[in-house]
Amino acid sequence: MRWDSLFSDLEAQFSAERVLETESEIADRARVELAGIELCDRLRGAVGAEIKIVLVDGNIVRGRLSHVGSEWLVLSEGRQWFVPYSSVLSYQGLGRVALKPSSRMQQSLGIASALRVLARDRSEVAVHLTARTGDGSKLHGVLDRVGRDHFDLAVIPHGEVRRAGNVSAIVTVPFSSLAALCSAGSADYGRH
Repeated sequence: MRWDSLFSDLEAQFSAERVLETESEIADRARVELAGIELCDRLRGAVGAEIKIVLVDGNIVRGRLSHVGSEWLVLSEGRQWFVPYSSVLSYQGLGRVALKPSSRMQQSLGIASALRVLARDRSEVAVHLTARTGDGSKLHGVLDRVGRDHFDLAVIPHGEVRRAGNVSAIVTVPFSSLAALCSAGSADYGRH
């Protein structure tokens, strides 16, 4: 009879060790999987959610995450905000869901691709720069041309149509200086 309890005890110890090994293996796999998740995967998982972002220019933008590219996102809050990932200091409200890109095209939509679509639309935008200049940190106008790493903005008075007579300047903005681009929904371009 002593042998029965001895072998039962040995089997229980072995079983407990297997459970610990399995739990450890699961935890290791979870860490490895988490290490492979990129920010854009988390953003894709949050499409449709209300989030808050803090931009390098000090603006705080809250809105529904509506689009995610490989280098940018779009938030909608009455107006739409086009924001390069590099201009975001922090995100709030992303959740834990992460999704890989559904297509190669979605994965390759960079800043230049998105801005070319906006340039073709010819809508008035407010360009928020990463640093304050002598004239402020915002420019108002229409995207004229988009290069590989920069764009030209035809500066026009708010509410005017882009015509040669309305253009006060053509400003070339490197993508690295772009904090955000906002649709011109109203004359108020202040903090949000």
